[in-house]
Amino acid sequence: MAKRIVSLKDISKACGVSIATVSKALNDHSDISRETKEKIREVAERLGYHPNAAAQALKTNRSNNIGVLFVDEANSGLTHDYFSHVLDSFKKKAEQEGYDITFINADRSGRNKMSYLSHAIYRGFDGVVIACVEFSDPEVDALINSNIPVVTIDHSFYNRISIVSDNIKGMRDLVTYIYEQGHRKIAYVHGHENTAVTQSRVASFYKTLQDLGVRIPDEYMLECPYRNIEKARKATDKLLSLSDPPTCIMYSDDFAAFGGYNAIRERGLRVPDDVSVAGYDGIEIARRISPLMTTIVQDTDRIGRLAASKLIDLINNPKGTLIEQIVVPGALEKGESVGKISS
Repeated sequence: MAKRIVSLKDISKACGVSIATVSKALNDHSDISRETKEKIREVAERLGYHPNAAAQALKTNRSNNIGVLFVDEANSGLTHDYFSHVLDSFKKKAEQEGYDITFINADRSGRNKMSYLSHAIYRGFDGVVIACVEFSDPEVDALINSNIPVVTIDHSFYNRISIVSDNIKGMRDLVTYIYEQGHRKIAYVHGHENTAVTQSRVASFYKTLQDLGVRIPDEYMLECPYRNIEKARKATDKLLSLSDPPTCIMYSDDFAAFGGYNAIRERGLRVPDDVSVAGYDGIEIARRISPLMTTIVQDTDRIGRLAASKLIDLINNPKGTLIEQIVVPGALEKGESVGKISS
């Protein structure tokens, strides 16, 4: 049997006051005594009263609902090893502050599909967080330039708050550690160059090695989609087939690095005795395999919480919230997949 919905009329009958008095008490009007408010609220709680969300939205012009736009190139959805943790942290913080989250329809195939902006307006979102999309997409641009409060993750716009990982320092720390282990022939299987994350990491990779006096040949730099084990395996095989192969191969992410492990083992070689490997992100499984992966562990919990906090600040105080880029550092996990060699 469906649970009966408690109305204002039920509360007024139980308290012996008018419906108008109940409404004023629940909405904390000043012309109702504190004793009356407390009595009515106690009765409302005992009866299991919950305000109607639609009515509340009409009254406050707020839906207490935040939209999430997330479309990664591998179509991994919430199985994405990195962003699933970021968005889980975002969700927990948003819910603590009284907000629900709803994913914006990212299916581009349906006949009745709406644009991202249209969907956000249709749902009445108070704000939107954008993570892992094609930021050059005109529909994303339309949402960014709308009057809806927006926070982006891992990509910056001049007119929006962004929460980004410190990819420059993370790459510098990782490359420096590999160099200190004696490696000079270091290859990098990186993500697509049209993303801000890849651009920052590639630039930091080159800059760090230049500062250390190491020159990297062009054939050591290969592009591969993020989180693509098979293409990373093929890229690794190509690197190991060079006349002067690298002693250490870095990957765009830990998931792609698994493809490197596979290619190395298929050749009868061992990590790190014959070839060293380094990933990026610090996903859970990378810290459970053998040999333990050398990687940069990103602070997904802090990234998600900050994104939620800043978006809610922007919703509640649009004029007084600073539009800023917040950089969140990661931490080097030395692991066991980068061996020490004599230079």
